[in-house]
Amino acid sequence: MSVSLQKGQKVSLAKPGGGTLTRVKMGLGWDAVAKKGLFGRSKAQSIDLDASCLLFDASGNLADQVWFRQLRSKDGSVQHTGDNLTGEGEGDDEVINVDLQNVPANVTQLVFTVNSFTGQDFSQIENAFCRLVDETTGQEIARYDLSGAGQHNAQVMAKVSRDGGGWSMTAIGATATGRTFQHLLPAVSAHL
Repeated sequence: MSVSLQKGQKVSLAKPGGGTLTRVKMGLGWDAVAKKGLFGRSKAQSIDLDASCLLFDASGNLADQVWFRQLRSKDGSVQHTGDNLTGEGEGDDEVINVDLQNVPANVTQLVFTVNSFTGQDFSQIENAFCRLVDETTGQEIARYDLSGAGQHNAQVMAKVSRDGGGWSMTAIGATATGRTFQHLLPAVSAHL
């Protein structure tokens, strides 16, 4: 059963029957709002949103990053499946897979961000979401709708944190500005 998260809400990633999750995927999906063209006709547009995963240690230092220019963490525990330049199609447009058991012990938080590389703001995006899925069962664990269109072109979506012997996910949903994750680091640090 999936939990629909609100900003700031936290959910444990322990399995319902006991035990902890070992492999999860964070999916990002979106559609571009059709622009009004000549004579009121709708015209499709392409918007290149990018999902990134930033790995932080207990001191809040960036230990590694996974994004469209580095599809795999140094240790291989986090992998991006590739860059979607348009958002076309159903379901997840970009996916980041995480092997939680192999995330280095010094990494305490994984922060997921999304930004418009092409610079369009979120008022031109609809049906945007991020979701966390148990990779072993294919079951959606949590979903966070990235609603609230606005003049921002980036968002700090969610973080997955070590929580005792397991992990928990917190929906952040903080708006930001920046075309790559590097521009978002000041906004991300406020949520560590």
